[in-house]
Amino acid sequence: MRLDGKVAIVTGSGRGLGLAYAKALAAAGAAVVVNDLDAEAVDSAVAQIAGAGGRATGVAARVGDSATARALADAAIDGFGRLDVLVTNAGVLRDRVLWKMTDDDFDTVVRVHLRGTFTCAREAAVRMREQGGGGRLILISSPAGQRGNFGQTNYAAAKAGIAAMARTWALELARSGITVNAVVPVAATEMTRTIPAFAPVIEESERTGRPLPGWLRRDEGLGTPEDAAGLVVFLASDAAQDVTGQAIGIGGDRLALWGHPYEKTVAFRDGGWSADAIAEAWHGGAGAEPETYGIPAPKAPEA
Repeated sequence: MRLDGKVAIVTGSGRGLGLAYAKALAAAGAAVVVNDLDAEAVDSAVAQIAGAGGRATGVAARVGDSATARALADAAIDGFGRLDVLVTNAGVLRDRVLWKMTDDDFDTVVRVHLRGTFTCAREAAVRMREQGGGGRLILISSPAGQRGNFGQTNYAAAKAGIAAMARTWALELARSGITVNAVVPVAATEMTRTIPAFAPVIEESERTGRPLPGWLRRDEGLGTPEDAAGLVVFLASDAAQDVTGQAIGIGGDRLALWGHPYEKTVAFRDGGWSADAIAEAWHGGAGAEPETYGIPAPKAPEA
């Protein structure tokens, strides 16, 4: 699949998933604006892409502020003439349970993930609408934003908000030919290394040099960052021009379409519902089959 002539911005692309996205987009022919807070990581990523025959430039800055969003868009347009694709990948973690999470823990994560996605997407939408011809906004969400996760109040809230913004912007930007989708990746990175259920398996794979086990790649959808990059290339391409407003999971050997929230069960009562009436009817009515929540811990198959 080729992206020749297209120009993409990938935030948080100095390492991990973001670097895999940037490399894959460049390998498909797109010119790429690499972004990271770490200037050395930016320079290294640009050098890797150029060394493989791709085109890239870099902007070292923290996402969240409008000034960074403008600098990224300017780098794309001044350096390569246009802007076609934005991948909002930048993120940080400040994991703590609710009663131990500080204001700074919450604000830092929400500012980078949620506000960073908003400011960069807003700037990209303005530039894409001005130049015409449509575009692609690819917003990186997380299973935590779909199901919640212990110790990740800030991260789960931000990632859920990103999925909601994708659905909203898909409506708002449809007439401009700009598609908007949320990608829900699962990969062995420095961020997933902090998840106790995944850490030992990732460390064992890295220590031995053996690939992640097949059950983990298939059942849990956990693979390498490179495993998740094909979806980003697809969504950036003309082949995905009719795909918008979706939350799509990718990881290991798994590709999945996440369901949007919907009314699972509905009950009616003439005159409305008092607290006593709800209590009487709940377990045998609307609440008879409650939804699950949280990310299930991975379970290796028995030998």
